[in-house]
Amino acid sequence: MNVPATLLPAVVRPAVEERRWLSSDHCADSVLDLLTTLGRAVIDTPEANIHATSPDGRVYVGWLPEDTTAWKRGTVRQVRVQPTAGDPWVQEFGLHTPSEAVAGFIAALVAHH
Repeated sequence: MNVPATLLPAVVRPAVEERRWLSSDHCADSVLDLLTTLGRAVIDTPEANIHATSPDGRVYVGWLPEDTTAWKRGTVRQVRVQPTAGDPWVQEFGLHTPSEAVAGFIAALVAHH
């Protein structure tokens, strides 16, 4: 089907300055802010790793910048879930996954938890 260009929606391209969220900032702030807002106890270790668990213990979120085992897998963030029915599962995120994307994943997860 041929559609005249005047009838097509305009392509919107954000300015480069507005695309900061498209690249990882290598920090955990967005995720930590969300976990704190959700009332999760956030525990940091002397090694600078951070752990949070839901009050019922079914959801764990880890920020693991200094965990050598995680680094070998290319992981810096880990989410582990133990559903009330079904098998447990794990989702891991690499260094270049924007923290805002991980926060969005967690927000969607807790919305259905």
